[in-house]
Amino acid sequence: QVQLVESGGGLVQAGASLTLSCTASGRTFSRYTMAWFRQAPGKEREFVAALSPSGITTKYADSVKGRFTISRDNARNTGYLQMNSLKPEDTAVYYCAADRTLGAMLQIGASEPEYDYWGQGIQVTVSS
Repeated sequence: QVQLVESGGGLVQAGASLTLSCTASGRTFSRYTMAWFRQAPGKEREFVAALSPSGITTKYADSVKGRFTISRDNARNTGYLQMNSLKPEDTAVYYCAADRTLGAMLQIGASEPEYDYWGQGIQVTVSS
């Protein structure tokens, strides 16, 4: 079992960059697939990016491909979401998620039910 805590959110202008961090408790984070989701006001939560335990396999939503980069440092039990060229439509609460079953199968998922562990979320606001 892991507990996830996001950090690094805030208010930025369009075109700026921001890096979110997801710090996991426990010593087995390296065995978990991790992902980022986001939820904009009035909308359902949506997939952003996912990363395999090794950090080799990635998947991105089309809306962020080429602008966002997901990564992890297993030695620090931390995952990251580097966000460049931010747009007002990126404004949302961003959630970190992790799953041991996906990790054991070396798979990544893009749907919420696939992930058992979630952070509390962090606000990212992009002004125009």
